[in-house]
This record gives sequence, C-alpha cells and structure tokens, in this order.
Amino acid sequence: MTAGTHILTLPAAMLRRGFWLYVWRVETTKGEMLYVGRTGDNSSPHATAPFTRMGQHLGYAPNQNALRRHLKAEGIEAEECGTFHLISHGPLFEEVRRKDGDDRAALMELHIPVRNIVGAFEKVLAEELKSAGYRVLNIVKWKHPHDIEGWNAVREAFSLHFPRLTSSCG
Repeated sequence: MTAGTHILTLPAAMLRRGFWLYVWRVETTKGEMLYVGRTGDNSSPHATAPFTRMGQHLGYAPNQNALRRHLKAEGIEAEECGTFHLISHGPLFEEVRRKDGDDRAALMELHIPVRNIVGAFEKVLAEELKSAGYRVLNIVKWKHPHDIEGWNAVREAFSLHFPRLTSSCG
C-alpha cells in the first residue's frame, strides 16, 4: 500500500438533519453501480444527515453498512473501488423535533407518515433508475404509494445526475 493525499469536498448542507434521498454512484472494476437510500429511520423517530449515513454505509457495523455489504455480495471490496459519489437531495422534510412532554411514541406518530412518503420516493427512484438501465445494487421494499407531483420533483432533481431517468415514467 502506498500513502496518498486525498480531498473530500463536502457541501455544508449535507450536515443538515432531515429526510433526504440519496444515490451512491460507485465506480468499480465491474462498472458503475448505484445504491439508493434515504434518511429517516424505520425504528426510531430520527432523520439524520446524508454525511452521517455516508460514513455508516462504508463502515463495518453490520446493521448500518448496506452499501459495503451489497458491494461485497458482488465480489467487490469497498477499498478496491475507484470513486464514490454521493448524490443527495433534500431535506425533503425536517426531522421531527422533540417538544416538552413528548415521548418516543408521540415522536414516532409524527415521524412515520413523513418516513412513509420519503420511503415511497426511495422505492420508485430505485425502480426507475433500474428501468432506465442503471445498475442498482439494492431493491427497496416499500408498500406505500408515491405522490406523483412529489415524485416528479424528485425525478427532476436526480435526472441532472442520471439523464436516462428523464425518459422513465413513474
């Protein structure tokens, strides 16, 4: 291994907590691969920043490193990849804020409807990228329908980075 100097440029907005959608674009020896995700937990009333998820995806905690696991399933070690690009869009919604007297159940009651909206966008984004011919590593399982107007705004934002997405229909 040879030492090197590398630069990561991070827009400060990616530190903002809330409900975001993101796509990892990974340059691998087997070609470009994508991973679609969102912030906004299923099991807690929190919605973290894309920057936080970035480190978790490439870390070693088994319940957080989905991108690393998907690459490994393709026979690729993350450290052997060329470049990782994280394209984030949001926050679509603010994180649910705790108020005096709120317990976890009250916070989850506010969190779940928003999480379901963003989860539906995550699913259709993954499906539409795949339909447009991009290689998407993950399958997003989500039962809630997506809002067409909201989806059109999401598609427009991501089509700047994934031009074939504009010809797909959701």
